[in-house]
Amino acid sequence: MPPTPNLADLVMHPVRLRIIQQLGGRDRTTAELRAALPDVSQATLYRHVAALVDAGVIAVADERRVRGAVERTLTLGSRMAHVDAPELRGMEAEDLRRSFLTFLAHLGEDFDRFAAADDADSLRDSLGFGQVPLYATQADLADIQSGLGALLQPYLTPGRADARRVLFSTVLLPDADAESGAPRPAAPGIG
Repeated sequence: MPPTPNLADLVMHPVRLRIIQQLGGRDRTTAELRAALPDVSQATLYRHVAALVDAGVIAVADERRVRGAVERTLTLGSRMAHVDAPELRGMEAEDLRRSFLTFLAHLGEDFDRFAAADDADSLRDSLGFGQVPLYATQADLADIQSGLGALLQPYLTPGRADARRVLFSTVLLPDADAESGAPRPAAPGIG
């Protein structure tokens, strides 16, 4: 049995990350993925979908015949598209930097799509971003992560007619300046 690929290397590929983002909180057919990612060739899309399915990051929720071909409906799989602490510790500094910058680039793309939307002004009530310093031990951070997961769980699946899909992105970044004792003002929060 081949070794399980490093999750960070797998999900931080630009095309694979975009596929995962399309599936976040919703199922998509392969045709819907092709429509959502028109700049990605069909062969490239299918190759990356296959890699994600093989790794358990996405799963086939359904298959049906459409005009003689099998169309698959995809969903997020059992292996979450999340890089955990052991994998982060195992990454070389350059790989870690590349992965984080890829994440930021895709976050920027999401923001650009929002800002370019015809109804962007009406969507601003759902926009928020900011930064706040926390003073926490490793155990505190584990509690925060667990509590945040429990808090978000009811909102991870569609269902309510009045609910709008929003993207909730988090970054937990140790403050290197605080470790060195250098003072750093808190950034103001927005939203």
